[in-house]
Amino acid sequence: MRHVSDPEPPLPPAPGADDHLALEFANTAIALPGGQYVDLLGSPAAVNRWLTARNLAPENADVQEMCATQLRALREHVRSLFAARIAGAPALPAALDAVNDALTRVPTAALLRWDDKTGPYRATPCPTNEILEHALATISASAADLLTSAEAETLTACESTPCNRYLIRHGRRHWCSTRCGDRVRAARAYARRTANPS
Repeated sequence: MRHVSDPEPPLPPAPGADDHLALEFANTAIALPGGQYVDLLGSPAAVNRWLTARNLAPENADVQEMCATQLRALREHVRSLFAARIAGAPALPAALDAVNDALTRVPTAALLRWDDKTGPYRATPCPTNEILEHALATISASAADLLTSAEAETLTACESTPCNRYLIRHGRRHWCSTRCGDRVRAARAYARRTANPS
């Protein structure tokens, strides 16, 4: 399998990804035909760009490989939880622990601060060393919200091989993109032609 890092997304966002950050996040690892694999979080620079584009980090966050690795690990846990939900199977305890750990590391309310000149004010801390924890918590909260929402019933995996993306199904559509749908239809047409040579 050929890995491609730091690319532009090869496919448009899957249905539901614009509404659910966790779905967009899970789909940053993309399997394509021909054994290609695109990782939109494949390097610290790519992670920084992805987080910045979603207002989860400033442009100058200077994400390091250790942080990128943590984010990719959370992605695999979120994907595991999505797969378990779709299959109606029990969740892996490690995946649940990873999401819950991320959720509990960040304060959920703005803390009370005191400035000597201006007095009390409320602020949510997010200094540079806490940017990653804030991003992990935000993504984990999105995953928890999606998995416990009514839309979880329509969460599905793209049915076009080898695609590994997730989507929110609307109607009968079971593909993450037109390209995947066309590939499935072409494969079905080819199978019909070869089964019925006339």
